[in-house]
Amino acid sequence: MPSMRQSYTVTVPEDPPSAGFPFLKQEMRRKTTAVSGSVLVSTFVGLLINQAKNSKTAQGLVGLRNLGNTCFMNSILQCLSNTQQLRDYCIQNSHRRDLHNNTRVHTALMEEFAKLIQTLWSSSGSEAVSPSEFKTQIQKYAPRFVGYNQQDAQEFLRFLLDGLHNEVNRVTVRPRASTEDLDHLPDDEKGKRMWNKYLEREDSRVVDLFVGQLKSSLTCSDCGYCSTVFDPFWDLSLPIAKKGYGEVSLMDCMRLFTKEDVLDGDEKPTCYRCKARRKCTKKFTIQKFPKILVLHLKRFSEARIRTSKLSTFVNFPLKDLDLREFASENSIHAVYNLYAVSNHSGTTMGGHYTAYCRNPASGEWYTFNDSRVTPMSSSQVRSSDAYVLFYELSTSSRM
Repeated sequence: MPSMRQSYTVTVPEDPPSAGFPFLKQEMRRKTTAVSGSVLVSTFVGLLINQAKNSKTAQGLVGLRNLGNTCFMNSILQCLSNTQQLRDYCIQNSHRRDLHNNTRVHTALMEEFAKLIQTLWSSSGSEAVSPSEFKTQIQKYAPRFVGYNQQDAQEFLRFLLDGLHNEVNRVTVRPRASTEDLDHLPDDEKGKRMWNKYLEREDSRVVDLFVGQLKSSLTCSDCGYCSTVFDPFWDLSLPIAKKGYGEVSLMDCMRLFTKEDVLDGDEKPTCYRCKARRKCTKKFTIQKFPKILVLHLKRFSEARIRTSKLSTFVNFPLKDLDLREFASENSIHAVYNLYAVSNHSGTTMGGHYTAYCRNPASGEWYTFNDSRVTPMSSSQVRSSDAYVLFYELSTSSRM
């Protein structure tokens, strides 16, 4: 199990070296005879270089104020702020081109999100930023976030990405849904056709990054006929595998998610060939891997009386998560590296969200706890509080 976490504060120097080191001028005067001018210049330049390095690494290390039980929102916003390709989309104002091309009425959510990301990455001070203007817009898009009740971080992420996508969707007029029969096609071709049909309606930079394709195979136990369905996914909700000794791996959870299930009794589906309800087996595989893979660990389970939470420690890799065994076809583009985690500590009755993020500029890990940002060791990233994992496709795996 991970060791207890040590917390210490990030300090960002804001003054030039002469102000930060008032003794420097006096020392220079006193030691003029002993120290050559070149050494003094080297010392001063060295201080300036260190100052520049500190300023550079400080980018993106700005906290978000808690507006009242909004830690769930702050946690997800920091994870998205450290999603490099989404961050660049906002910082470079590429989103405005998509907004203007669409001539849409509703653009405020994307505008406020981009403005918030820009602020987090341009602030030179360490003072926390208020996300109040952004909250105003997300609750207009999704009224369930009105007020200041604690909410689920994964649900918030889904609503936010959906809202951002809708505003920058490159498709302005969606075509009518067609009922073309594709069952006669080979699975690979059918998957490509279904993906292209999806892009005809939903096509944005957000989709480019976060959406993959899942293949569901249904095999009839009587005649052996296998029917396939291809669906887009924004994240994968993984059941937590249970083992006797209390610790499981992320791969255990992936294998449980993709495990072959038997559909019988009331769950019997209708076989396409038999034209009757038959006992079938169902299995998931991944047809298309997204650039950003979001894995949601299903820690919360609904019960008749109250919701319960699983605090099982899930051991997940920080580098080289190889998911090729879950691919529908032979794929070499399925190796991922972790860059952010949304954590939930506490219980269903009272909990708190934080984020662990790897800074895309420095590669160092930091804890984002509302307004506080503190450096951390990569060895502390794994914990039983991990709830939503953000992985990016390895550069060596990209096409």
